Amino acid sequence: MSSPSAGSSPLAAYGWDTTLENEFTSHRAAGLIPARVAAVDRGLCDVVAETGPLRASAGPVPASAFPDDPPLVPCTGDWAALRPDGPDGRPAVAALLPRRTAIVRSSAARDSRGQVLAANVDTVAIAVSLAARLALGRVERLLALAWESGARPVVVLTKSDRSPDAAGAEAQAASAAPGVDVVSCSAATGEGVEAVRAVLAGTVVLLGPSGAGKSTLGNALLGAEVLATGAVREQDGKGRHTTVRRELLPLPGGGVLIDTPGLRGVGLFEASEGLERTFADVEELAARCRFADCAHDTEPGCAVLAAIEDGTLPGRRLDSYRRLLRENEWAASRGDARLRAERDNRWKTIKKAQRQMYRDRGRDR
Repeated sequence: MSSPSAGSSPLAAYGWDTTLENEFTSHRAAGLIPARVAAVDRGLCDVVAETGPLRASAGPVPASAFPDDPPLVPCTGDWAALRPDGPDGRPAVAALLPRRTAIVRSSAARDSRGQVLAANVDTVAIAVSLAARLALGRVERLLALAWESGARPVVVLTKSDRSPDAAGAEAQAASAAPGVDVVSCSAATGEGVEAVRAVLAGTVVLLGPSGAGKSTLGNALLGAEVLATGAVREQDGKGRHTTVRRELLPLPGGGVLIDTPGLRGVGLFEASEGLERTFADVEELAARCRFADCAHDTEPGCAVLAAIEDGTLPGRRLDSYRRLLRENEWAASRGDARLRAERDNRWKTIKKAQRQMYRDRGRDR
């Protein structure tokens, strides 16, 4: 049986392309079918296959290109190889295709393993409500997360109709997001929604805290009231978690939208490159310092301190950079400790087996 071309596949609306079709060749030969994970819930997942939506079993599975790596847990945005007749009578995820990008944060348990929020994302739309105080530190944190994923970040200032100075807010946000598109909109009035649509491409994920207007913006982009929305407290702009799981929906003009639950806290997980991109202005200045190991504290010839003094770099930027660097270094050290512990445990198991083998040989003599 010949396989469908990428363009003719019903999955094309969800991002299926020729590269993915080629990567899937061996899976098709094994009788598996391609699908994209739309949502995951308690060991089951909603997927979109060539025949339409399906409910499938979703346990930890191997990543097809990395057989020696630990098993992966499917997440929204993954491309999966489905076994049509799983052990429980429903389709089952047998393997995942390599993730082109992945948004990873420190796990909620604060251990040394990361939590994948979404996979195979092209654009990360960071939603920031203008109905509340503009928290630039949170914007920078989410930008680091987005840059590290391999996707392209965009900052979307929502609820512009609730702000007395949306243009000023855009300028503030731009100061915390060098090289990133910053747009404002009001999903309630429709103003600016087309400008937002113009900077989004491919698979788009909406990230931000509860109350940032992600679901309302998502509905405006989808052209229908598909995503649940809720009220926001007037005193602090915070909302309830109306989105309780990640969902994947095709956009009418092309592309795919992933709505996510509000993020109360986002811990960085080995995001060194993401921090370099987020603080590109600080990094560029640091390269001009007289000393290569300049700490930007009291050293003579420090280009970073000079920029702060003449007002071209806000002092807040350096403080935020240092804070996130410390957090990232701590997260990396936890990962190193975990790897050392796992390696030590493997050696203990091997040595224990060897000792048992020698004892058994001695008894056999």
